[in-house]
Amino acid sequence: MTPSLALRRVSVRGLRNLARVDIEPVPRLNVIAGDNGHGKTSLLEAIYLVSTTRSFRAERAGEVVQTGQDLATIIATVQDGLVVREQRAIVGPRVKSYLVDGKRPDRLVTFATLTPVVVFHPGDLSLVTGPASLRRTLLDRVALFHEPTSGDHRQRFLRALRERQDILERKGSSAAELSVYEELMAREGALLAAARERAAERLTEALTPAFTRMAARELELGVSYRPGGTTDSDQFGAALFSHRAADLRRHTATFGPQRDELELSIDGRPARTQASQGQQRVLTLALKVAELATVRAARGAEPILLLDDVSSELDPARTGAVYEFLRETSGQVFVTTTRPDLLVTPGATIADRADWHLRDGALVP
Repeated sequence: MTPSLALRRVSVRGLRNLARVDIEPVPRLNVIAGDNGHGKTSLLEAIYLVSTTRSFRAERAGEVVQTGQDLATIIATVQDGLVVREQRAIVGPRVKSYLVDGKRPDRLVTFATLTPVVVFHPGDLSLVTGPASLRRTLLDRVALFHEPTSGDHRQRFLRALRERQDILERKGSSAAELSVYEELMAREGALLAAARERAAERLTEALTPAFTRMAARELELGVSYRPGGTTDSDQFGAALFSHRAADLRRHTATFGPQRDELELSIDGRPARTQASQGQQRVLTLALKVAELATVRAARGAEPILLLDDVSSELDPARTGAVYEFLRETSGQVFVTTTRPDLLVTPGATIADRADWHLRDGALVP
């Protein structure tokens, strides 16, 4: 079945080692092959950037610009049901421009949620093993599709948090201005906490069956959302007031959603520190499958899936689970690999699968 959402053409100029790349993907499986360092991941990064306004490899989008170039440009033609649109991203050290059919969207979040894309790359293993901030970001991505205003709440809360801490450091815990920022933090922080709580519920609902399906044996998965603040704005404000001295002493805010945690356990033990590497990898993949499911539910369309060198991070049994998942997913998929021969898709027609080969940042036959 042809997916309702798919990229029909992608053009990349001046992004990392991709000077000029043009592809016309098929609606189902697109295999991007090549040796390491030749541009496979950069092509996925370009697709992610033109869909989300962000890179999954760099803190700032301008960091992707090819050495010697001023700008990187990505243009994607998107088939979204009966609608065809062009999305364009132009980024540089001092430039960020995102256009839909040549026009700037009313809000950046509108652009970022227009073409849902989910990526799984080797760095995503930190979702399980890394700091809580990565899992908070995952919750924020899920929340953004279900409640787009959650992104605004997050930005306003973090801005007020920084201002409050600055005043604490400069003027002390009795400064009159603190109440203004604490009121803003309480309002926006409570709304953000509520959105994250709902995102955690949605993610957990999809995560449990995904993990059960991929695990090598029967393992008990535990998922618990531990808020760092509260959804009650009055309680939030009172807590900020009472934490002033501690926040000044510790040089950081000790109450609020910036301290939220999504706790993961396997057989009752913390997955972050006590699960095996294989279990951590499967749990990471299950988290991405759950993200895919929650975004699908919000958007009403199958998100585009980007899988970067997944087979190098999983043992053969788990790799088989990934490929089984690929066969069953109904959306458009882009997979990078150094061994395309290992990606066996019996019965796939020329309309179902396209193979691309990159060498030195350019497509080769």
